[in-house]
Amino acid sequence: MCGLVGAMNFSPNGFEITSSYLEKMRDTMHHRGPDGGGVWVSSDATIGLAHRRLSIIDLSHSADQPMSNDDASIRLVFNGEIYNHAEIRIKLDQERTIHWQTDHSDTEVLLRAYETWSIDCLSHFRGMFAIAIWDANESCLWLVRDRIGIKPLYWSLHNSRIIFASEIKALLADPEQQRAVDKNALYDYLSFICTPGTQTLFAGISKLEPGHLLKVLPSGEIQERQWYNVWEHVSPSAFSEYTYSQVLDTLAESVELRKVGDVPVGVFLSGGVDSSTNAALFSRDTENPIQTFSIGYQGEYSTYTNELSFARNMANLVGADYYETQLSENDLINFLPQMIHLQDEPIGDPVCVPLYYVSKLARANGVTVCQVGEGADELFWGYSSWQRFLRLQQWMNNPLGKIAAPILKSVMGLAGLKNRREFDIINRASCGQPVFWGGAEGLTEKEKYDILSPEYRQYFKDRSGWDTLKPIWEHFRKSAPEPSVLNWMTYLELRIRLPELLLMRVDKMSMGVSLEARVPFLDHKLVEMALGIPQRAKTKNKQSKHILKTAVRGLIPDEVIDRKKAGFGVPVQEWLFSKLGDKIKEEIQQFCKDTNYFSYQGIEKLFASNKRVRIWYIYNFVLWHRYYIEQKPI
Repeated sequence: MCGLVGAMNFSPNGFEITSSYLEKMRDTMHHRGPDGGGVWVSSDATIGLAHRRLSIIDLSHSADQPMSNDDASIRLVFNGEIYNHAEIRIKLDQERTIHWQTDHSDTEVLLRAYETWSIDCLSHFRGMFAIAIWDANESCLWLVRDRIGIKPLYWSLHNSRIIFASEIKALLADPEQQRAVDKNALYDYLSFICTPGTQTLFAGISKLEPGHLLKVLPSGEIQERQWYNVWEHVSPSAFSEYTYSQVLDTLAESVELRKVGDVPVGVFLSGGVDSSTNAALFSRDTENPIQTFSIGYQGEYSTYTNELSFARNMANLVGADYYETQLSENDLINFLPQMIHLQDEPIGDPVCVPLYYVSKLARANGVTVCQVGEGADELFWGYSSWQRFLRLQQWMNNPLGKIAAPILKSVMGLAGLKNRREFDIINRASCGQPVFWGGAEGLTEKEKYDILSPEYRQYFKDRSGWDTLKPIWEHFRKSAPEPSVLNWMTYLELRIRLPELLLMRVDKMSMGVSLEARVPFLDHKLVEMALGIPQRAKTKNKQSKHILKTAVRGLIPDEVIDRKKAGFGVPVQEWLFSKLGDKIKEEIQQFCKDTNYFSYQGIEKLFASNKRVRIWYIYNFVLWHRYYIEQKPI
């Protein structure tokens, strides 16, 4: 796991790329690669690559980056891991004679694979990656993001050059990179508590979407295309008892692949089905106890159920070394400045806080890599809210529901309930839109209108969250072999919430302490298999996560499988409105006076409501704006 940065100048008499320029950007990401840094600049100073390294596979200096092939016609930097690199190395040796520079570096495998198969090499890789490749023979630069979007890659085009990096803060080290808010991205952030698609909250800074690449030519021409479309690899399967063993076998293979490395690897353990399955599979055929890490909170809270006892029991069952820490409200307060710095742009999910601390716990105990459980709920119908959305959509799809929806919408409007989430959902059904808009919705349409300033209300008067979702919906309807309600829910999460919220928070918080996080449930082979399982099989007996729970029964205890899902949460309702409460109100009120984004009168309604977590989304934006746009201390 590492941090990459680079630049390419399009004007022959323009900006000169230097080592010091690249190193300044690169070293804003020292936390991503404390084990070393490299830089390369072309002889004509028109292109350069730089890299910070967290050594995990092949710790020798021969595996350092930027890496070049034998005649230096190809140079690359990459962030991530190619888990099947040993298998690909064998294939390459069978195809041609290669004078390998390294013993077992996955970076060199990537380089040689490109040298052999050009950009089609991507289809061979099983892993997570953001890649930049300069090909002097073809005079082109390739920028690539992995299939699922586990690793981020940002880029900006300005002053006749393109710059790119693993983190936005690296791009901001370019003195000519503007710092301004992208208005449309702000609206989407308020809708989805992250920035979907190619957007970031910084005007002029974009990110690659999952499964996409850029081809950049010296003329300044930039071609973007999708190199991986999950639906092209999904074959609807006939459900049978064999499906359960297929799922378990594929997951076991995924976990095994993610053990690869020359440094200690551990597991984040919450005590739920997903992390317990990771721990059980990871502990198979291991000589030494595996390392597991858990997080909890001091005290009891109505909005959070402590699961540490289940984590301890699971660790004991698999003979693991177990470490835990319990957080207090002061941990949140002390972490806020660092959180904003690491996030780059607001990530509305408060789970960033425990993720950082459990990552810190693992690193402090000698572990450099941890497996995490993200993705299981989205693939296998794991949320109770999804059950409600499924039933509601099925009812709205029948003739009675189609008649009732407009009537319910009118009644709720007359009753003054337009600010309720239920009103938005009924309104969607009335318009023929899917009722599910993602598992991490932010403010309702009315709440957004209420908190925005008059200028921004006017700017967004014809906009809703549907403008962002409509292209995704149309692609789904056209491409999915089984365009079921449940497949829509999973696919939408694969497009927005997983890559730009859940995986982004994992990447930013774990890398903040120089820890690599691996996601076995989001191996693309398992994703493709899960999308091919019929809806009726996933929802059998109306049991959440039926397929996965049946597959792992006998592997992990029944009490873990059958107990009510608690989720990895934060007692944010209580924490935000005790010690922090007055401070947050004061800072948001002052922000509304100093800027023209929000109306404090609308925000005051949120303070008075029982939806106080919405304040966290706004406060996150306020702190980000102060730190990154105004460049003031927090």
